[in-house]
Amino acid sequence: MHKRWLIAAVLAVTAAAAVVIALPNRSEAGHPTAAALDTVSIGTATTAPSTAPETTTTTTTTTTTTQPATAPLAGKIKPGEPHNAVATSYDSDGGGACLYDPSPDPLTVAMNWSDYEDSKACGAYVHVQAANGRSITVRVTNLCPQPCRVGQLDLSQEAFAMLADPRQGEIPVTWHLVSPPLQGGIAIRYKTGSSQWWCGIQVINHRNPVAQLEVRTNAGWKQLSRTDYNYFLSENGAGCGSAIAVTDIYGQRLELPPLPVTPNATQPTTLQFDQH
Repeated sequence: MHKRWLIAAVLAVTAAAAVVIALPNRSEAGHPTAAALDTVSIGTATTAPSTAPETTTTTTTTTTTTQPATAPLAGKIKPGEPHNAVATSYDSDGGGACLYDPSPDPLTVAMNWSDYEDSKACGAYVHVQAANGRSITVRVTNLCPQPCRVGQLDLSQEAFAMLADPRQGEIPVTWHLVSPPLQGGIAIRYKTGSSQWWCGIQVINHRNPVAQLEVRTNAGWKQLSRTDYNYFLSENGAGCGSAIAVTDIYGQRLELPPLPVTPNATQPTTLQFDQH
């Protein structure tokens, strides 16, 4: 009787030890531990923890290529497409062909006539990098007519000086469309002379390029044509003062409630396009 009790006790201890040893393997295989989760990082590649007695984690620098978001309504300037061109400078107050008000923000650019594309580029943000590695983000507010070359950027003097010595006059750059952090929502402005019989509507402070603008009429939503001076026109007054829908190049559509037809007044909203 004593021997049978002793043998049972030994078997129980042995079984308990086997359970203790097996637990870490189950945790590592099916339930990552806190130590394993700490190895996850952005822009680096790490090896998963090993069950071997000596565990080593190797971190190597990698280059990650991000696929650009689909922009079915984009014009010539598309996300993810770099432009190799030149940059020059001019004395800018932030106004120009896009008919935005002069701005205290000096980081603006006049887009070449080809990529300006009848004002489709107005309000777009582009990231510009010089050959020396310096870079800035600027907003399109003006048109650079010929003899500006295709792809050329005519930066504000302040923006150019952040990339290179202004005495250089012209420098090689690479630029591409970006969707930057932005404070506040989009704003709407009715053009001078607008009324219930005719109106021009402009979108201001938009994170992404605007592709379409619609107004609600008795017959439903009506898309307005865009002018080369960056206003959408309702020639017969249809929808003037009614609800407005603004769509960006990515296809995101923001519906705004009716706003009063107050000419030349900037009317802010709480809606903004998503960042890409």
